Amino acid sequence: MSGSPLPNIDLSGNILEFFQSAVGDAMSHHGFEATSAAQSYLVGVLADYARPDQLSGETLSRPLTLLLDEAMHASGHERFERLRSLGDGVLYVSGFFGGHLENRGVELDYVRTLGARAYDALSIMLHGAAGSAAFDPAHPDVFRELAVKFAMFVDLLSRVADTLFANSARTDRAILELYERWLKTRSTSLASALSARGVVPLRGDGTLH
Repeated sequence: MSGSPLPNIDLSGNILEFFQSAVGDAMSHHGFEATSAAQSYLVGVLADYARPDQLSGETLSRPLTLLLDEAMHASGHERFERLRSLGDGVLYVSGFFGGHLENRGVELDYVRTLGARAYDALSIMLHGAAGSAAFDPAHPDVFRELAVKFAMFVDLLSRVADTLFANSARTDRAILELYERWLKTRSTSLASALSARGVVPLRGDGTLH
């Protein structure tokens, strides 16, 4: 399994501000709740994946169970980086390309469980056994929050992805890719974006009109 870069976007400006706006809009429009620390972390993940040359080529290119096992048997800084890379990679790919994973027969719940376990292990590593306690919004632990709310954050990134794909679809090829994404996600925002471009997707048979 491997990740893909974000849709074509203008990276000449402040990329962190760009993704802060995208994450903030998705949260306010869809009612997601997260601490400011978690929001900032998600922005950082998106900024990293917007420049794929900065990412480890190993992330999600090998079996996830093997990557988690290797991370848990590592120590110190190497363990931290392996766990963080696995958690971030699973979060990003599940949010942006969950439909592709399902089409390849990948069980999304299983993948998300591994991503949550990676973040939970990070929390325990940083804070000791207390990291496995229930998440306390009054005393935020970003990795614990990411572990506990992993499915919600996947959904949040999926909403961000829908917006980015819709805004970047300006060519016939991009519109076709937008439609293909709609087939996998059935997102109402993607359907609206297609309709605005004169393409009306029908839910019944997946055809275009």
